[in-house]
Amino acid sequence: MTSFEPKSLSTSKLHGYLLSAVAPRPIAFASTVDINGRPNLSPFSFFNVFSANPPIMIFSPARRVRDNTTKHTLQNVEATKEVVINVVNYDMVHQMSLSSTEYPEGVNEFDKSGLTMLKSDIVKPFRVAEAPIQFECKVNDIVKLGQEGGAGNLIICEVVKFHIDNDVLDENGIINQQKLDLVARAGGSYYTRAKKGFFEIPKPLSTLGIGVDNFPDHVKNSMVLTGNDLGMLANIEALPTAESVKLFVEDLGKRYSNIKTATHRQKHKLARNYLSFGDIESAWKILLS
Repeated sequence: MTSFEPKSLSTSKLHGYLLSAVAPRPIAFASTVDINGRPNLSPFSFFNVFSANPPIMIFSPARRVRDNTTKHTLQNVEATKEVVINVVNYDMVHQMSLSSTEYPEGVNEFDKSGLTMLKSDIVKPFRVAEAPIQFECKVNDIVKLGQEGGAGNLIICEVVKFHIDNDVLDENGIINQQKLDLVARAGGSYYTRAKKGFFEIPKPLSTLGIGVDNFPDHVKNSMVLTGNDLGMLANIEALPTAESVKLFVEDLGKRYSNIKTATHRQKHKLARNYLSFGDIESAWKILLS
């Protein structure tokens, strides 16, 4: 076996080993608001449930390894002592991934990811309407595990109300795990789907994806494209130029003679086919044609 003492490794190297070894990990999709009421949404995989009486969940936003700064989520819960923990199923995993982008303070990740803000009953942070289960929480304590980059901050949350989509409940009111279809985090770009196994999602662009809020209306409000499709389309630095769209469509017309007269719905279906192969740029050129 290869053996290590943690102090002999760089923090980033140790971080990679830990996240790959302790997996899969559940995802806390944490919604908060800052002191001015501005929403923030971000996923965390240092998360679990630790008590039923009282109902306690803990998640941990770590200090950034590269520059030792703290995340907006931590700053918000320190100021407001409230959070909503939403669970993540497969239908929203690409939108969740996009929300992990480090957008500037004040940018609403609900808008960027195309997810819907749903007013909570007790706490101020919004729920994610698309999440099949949402936990409204008061923050009982925050335990700082260190002051260096990579140090965790245990946010100890007490559930004060929670909401379950009836579609994931069986006839006895019990959660059906197959219907819930949760995803969990592993190392690198890997996730796991509870009923399907491992899959990969490329990490969001460090240059910041354009976000769903910058889509043309017919794309943003598509009846064909899924939430995951929107999440993939939003993770692009800039839309293709008009000239590149024109050239692509001319070439595509050699194979699909009716592409220039296709309806939005037909183009959206064709774009979905390209997205299934991870070809985001071609999908956009079809949508913008």
